[in-house]
Amino acid sequence: MTAASIRQEVIADNIANVNTPNFKKSTVEFEDLLAREIYGEEPDGKLKLVRTHDNHLPLETLPFHAEPQIVQDNSTTMRVDKNNVDIDIEMATLAKNQLYYNAVVTKFSNYVSALKNAITSNGQ
Repeated sequence: MTAASIRQEVIADNIANVNTPNFKKSTVEFEDLLAREIYGEEPDGKLKLVRTHDNHLPLETLPFHAEPQIVQDNSTTMRVDKNNVDIDIEMATLAKNQLYYNAVVTKFSNYVSALKNAITSNGQ
């Protein structure tokens, strides 16, 4: 949810600066970083060691490092004033992010409701 909230702010900033000369749009990278943490792929292409059976020697717990990162795109230019914001792409990304955020909130809400139900049902 945090990544989607940050992405919302970044997209809003891009849209607000659509007519600002020399403005360079930013994006939020998170999903690839999260996938790397979950599936264990290192940036160098090697896989992390994973304990697959309880009888295997315990592994050191690795810290979770997937945090949303704001990245500025300095490599493109859309117009003569060197601004690279495409309003159509930003609006589509905004809608996609809103759907993603709503889905995450719904999933989290269902999880909390299930926990609450398990706690209050007294095992019945």
